[in-house]
Amino acid sequence: MSTLQSLPFSLQTVLLLIGSNVFMTFAWYGHLKNLATAPWYWAALASWGIALFEYLLQVPANRIGFQQAGFTVAQLKIVQEVITLSLFVPFAVLYLKEPFKLDYLWAALCMVGAVYFIFRSA
Repeated sequence: MSTLQSLPFSLQTVLLLIGSNVFMTFAWYGHLKNLATAPWYWAALASWGIALFEYLLQVPANRIGFQQAGFTVAQLKIVQEVITLSLFVPFAVLYLKEPFKLDYLWAALCMVGAVYFIFRSA
């Protein structure tokens, strides 16, 4: 943990958000492969269990980002969404065996625009 604390606050924020998104992606979508035949409530319980670890990273990430790195709430949200899309596409293609679609590229280009507009006055 001391290694993380030695990093700049903005990098701490991004790394914690990446970690939280790994957990959240599995919580939201992993059950589609791993618990496909289980009752929905088992999938929900498993997802909630995984999401706990997501929150253990997400909450400090947002606090560090907002209070110490100086991100606005909107900037934190856009960073979160860029990370989510960046992790979701490989997860969908590699883990869930979904076909890659050009729509992922168009969505990524829209996110570049979102990053520009949210961070342009910073």
